[in-house]
Amino acid sequence: MDFFNDLVTNPGITKAMLPAFLETLQMTGISGFFTVLVGLPLGILLLNTAKGGLTPIPWLNFVLSSIITNITRSIPFAILMLSLIPFATLLVGVSLGPVAASVSLTIGTIPFFARLVESALRDVSTGKIDAALVMGSTKMQVTRKVLVPEALPGIIAATTTTIVTLIGYSAMAGLVGGGGLGRLAYNYGFQRYDGTVMIVTIVIMVILVQLVQILGDWFARLVDHR
Repeated sequence: MDFFNDLVTNPGITKAMLPAFLETLQMTGISGFFTVLVGLPLGILLLNTAKGGLTPIPWLNFVLSSIITNITRSIPFAILMLSLIPFATLLVGVSLGPVAASVSLTIGTIPFFARLVESALRDVSTGKIDAALVMGSTKMQVTRKVLVPEALPGIIAATTTTIVTLIGYSAMAGLVGGGGLGRLAYNYGFQRYDGTVMIVTIVIMVILVQLVQILGDWFARLVDHR
């Protein structure tokens, strides 16, 4: 009962919760959009330029896989975000806030998403690819009309996993000036020892993740015609 009384009467929650929630959605939305925009073709390139791919290019695959993807994924996100503050400032004109945090979120999750896309594409039957090539399809047509459509359920599942990851990363971004629910939980819940804010923030994050997962699973089943 005391928890609900605090929830209603605490001005910190009523004034700061909605803006923080909207900032989290903003960070997740911007970074999610650009992660898919860049990560999808990167994942396709990782597969097609590898040994046994449609267009094997060893040196390009090495650069994309070992240098760009693996090195970026090996850097802890908190360190990556701090190191990218100058770049975010140069790119968007500000160093703090959800827009600036979206730069680091995007760069940090593109390699993760690209690897998931590559894995989804590898699950496509090689028989379907060979059949398309035998019928005279170009490699670009095979990619657009066979690889991506057949792997679409897996790509949607990868997108769902990435968005869920971004929601968690956005909370960490809030600790270094990114805003959102992470900053709210730290400023009000941790520094002011307000357990109510912490609990409400956690509940909102859990609900948000659950909604994203449910929608993602529904879309994946919708496009899965196997």
